[in-house]
Amino acid sequence: MVKTTISEVYKYVDQEVKIGAWVANKRSSGKIAFLQLRDGTGFIQGVVVKSDVPEEVFQTAKSVTQESSLYIIGKVQKDERSPFGFELQVTGIEVIHAATDYPITPKEHGTEFLMDNRHLWLRSRRQHAVMKIRNEIIRATYEFYNEQGFVKIDPPILTGSAPEGTSELFHTKYFDEDAYLSQSGQLYMEASAMALGKVFSFGPTFRAEKSKTRRHLIEFWMIEPEMAFFEHEDSLQLQENFVSHIVQSVLKNCKLELNTLGRDTSKLEQIKAPFPRITYDEAIKFLHEKGFTDVQWGDDFGAPHETAIAESYDKPVFITHYPTSLKPFYMQPDPNRSDVVLCADLIAPEGYGEIIGGSERIHDYDLLKQRLEEHNLDMDAYGWYLELRKYGSVPHSGFGLGLERTVAWISGVEHVRETIPFPRLLNRLYP
Repeated sequence: MVKTTISEVYKYVDQEVKIGAWVANKRSSGKIAFLQLRDGTGFIQGVVVKSDVPEEVFQTAKSVTQESSLYIIGKVQKDERSPFGFELQVTGIEVIHAATDYPITPKEHGTEFLMDNRHLWLRSRRQHAVMKIRNEIIRATYEFYNEQGFVKIDPPILTGSAPEGTSELFHTKYFDEDAYLSQSGQLYMEASAMALGKVFSFGPTFRAEKSKTRRHLIEFWMIEPEMAFFEHEDSLQLQENFVSHIVQSVLKNCKLELNTLGRDTSKLEQIKAPFPRITYDEAIKFLHEKGFTDVQWGDDFGAPHETAIAESYDKPVFITHYPTSLKPFYMQPDPNRSDVVLCADLIAPEGYGEIIGGSERIHDYDLLKQRLEEHNLDMDAYGWYLELRKYGSVPHSGFGLGLERTVAWISGVEHVRETIPFPRLLNRLYP
C-alpha cells in the first residue's frame, strides 16, 4: 500500500492509499459518514459506508472528534462535485490521538477569539489558503530574481542607524551602544549592489508605528532589490514586471486556494505590465476634482486618497515625483525640478494601498552629505554609507515591496493580520 499526501492522491486513482491526516469536520447518518480531512498539503473528503467496512471502522468514523489525528486508508476516486476533484472511499481508520473540546468549532467566532487562538486558527481552510498563496508569492519572488541575475543578500536586523530616521524604530542596547531593529535593509543593500551589481534581500522589518489600521503590522517582511547602473525608469520597469510575475504565478499555481477564498480572479488576470503612471502633481489635481480639497501640494496621501486614485485603474498605478520634503534624505532630485525627487509609490487596486515604495538614490557625494546635514543625521553613523559615493559611485535605484500587503491584495483578504502566520499588532504579542 502506498503512503502519500492529499496533494498527491491524483497519482493513485482507483488505488488504495494510506494518509496521515486530521479531522477538520464530519457529518454522519445511520449508514454513511463523511470525514473532512486535512494533512497540511490540502483537504479531501473521506466517505465511510457502513455496509462496506467492518463495524468498528464505521463506529470510529462516527465517534471521531474534530482535530483528532489518524491514519486513514482508502481508495482514491475522482469526484467532479469536489473542488479538489477527488475523494477517498475509506476502508480503514487508525486513530493516533483523539482531540477533545477543540475550541474553534464550525460556528462563527469573533476576531479577538480567533487571534487568541491563532496557533489553531491556522488550521482552517481559509487560513490554509492564505498561507499557501503567501508561500507561492515567496517562491515566485526567488524565481524572478534568480532568473534576472540577482544575488540574495541578508542585511543585518540590528543596526546603528536608520534609512528614514529613528522615530518609528524599536530601540535597544547593543552592549554599550544604541541599536535599532531594522525598518529596512536598504542602506546595506546599496553597499551590496556596489559589490555585486543587482541584489535583493527578503527578511523581517520592524516599525514602532502606533497604528491600528487593516494595512499595518509591527513586524512584517520586505523584499528589497537594489540595482547598480539603474536609473528611475529602469526601476519602474523592473517593479511592474516583478508584480506581474508574482500575480500570474499565483493565478497559475493557487487556483484552488483562490477559489476557497472566493477571490474574483478576473481582476487579477488583468495584472500585466506595463502599469499606469501619474505624477504627484497630477494626483493632487485628480483628488481636488474628486472633492478631496483637504489635501494640498506638499501633503502626504492617506488611505482614502490612495483608494480614490486606485479606483480609476484596473491595474496597480505608480504615483511618481513626490515633493522632496515628503521623502527620505537619500532620494535623487529630479534634474529638472529640485522640489521633487525621482521616486514612485505603487498603489494596489481595490483599496489595498501602497505595496511598493522606491526611488533612484543620490549618487553624488556632496549632495548626499548636504542632505544628511539638512536632516540632522549623525555623520559618524552614516560615514560608511557616504563613502559609497566616494569610491566609484554610480547611478543606482531600489525599492521595497511589503509582502503582507501584497498577500492581502492578491488573496483578497481584508486585514493584513491574516497574511502572516503570527501577526504582531499594536496590542498583540500573543501567541
